[in-house]
Amino acid sequence: MPTRKMNGILANLSAKRPVFHSEADFQHALARELQLINSAASIRMGKQVATQGARVHLDLLFQSPSEDIAIELKFKTKILKFSHAGEDYSLRDHRAQDFGRHDFIKDIQRLERYVQSHKGSEGFAILLTNDQAYWSESRKADSLDSEFRIHEGRILQGSVAWGSGASDATKHKRADPITLRGIYQMYWSDYSSLGSGLGEQFRHVLVHIPEEP
Repeated sequence: MPTRKMNGILANLSAKRPVFHSEADFQHALARELQLINSAASIRMGKQVATQGARVHLDLLFQSPSEDIAIELKFKTKILKFSHAGEDYSLRDHRAQDFGRHDFIKDIQRLERYVQSHKGSEGFAILLTNDQAYWSESRKADSLDSEFRIHEGRILQGSVAWGSGASDATKHKRADPITLRGIYQMYWSDYSSLGSGLGEQFRHVLVHIPEEP
């Protein structure tokens, strides 16, 4: 599936669901949208699959005779209360953007392992947020989590890890470096605009892990 097609699917979803209650809500909504484009496809949520050396947990697995697509999703929010189509939303403040960035890059690694182990497959890592700290470049270049930055234009490749001064408490079970096989540049797109107030703009970054040659 070309990246532009997945972006189109997200645009269609945005028209129906500009905001979600939670990451699980986002997952279910995207699964339904994917089913609309191919009613005969199999869509599994929370699927555990074997890869080289380990088993991985995938948020969504979309399979048809012509496609095998693994998808990992993140939904990171700032506090927002909003009503849409008669439904009230109350989003909490996730904070811990350093963990959020780390876990998104870990998603990319997880998808690389799936694609490497399953011939003809591809992957998409998606992070949707109303927290501009994710898409904006930090003025502090030497922060402990600087290698995990995913702002607009950032290129991810090779191994990324915490800064040398990071404590065990900072790493919090995320101590191991993350090594990527591919090279990925971050491009952020507008998802929805609920207004002009703080946290009312949602954007997403979409990373495509292509089929192994």
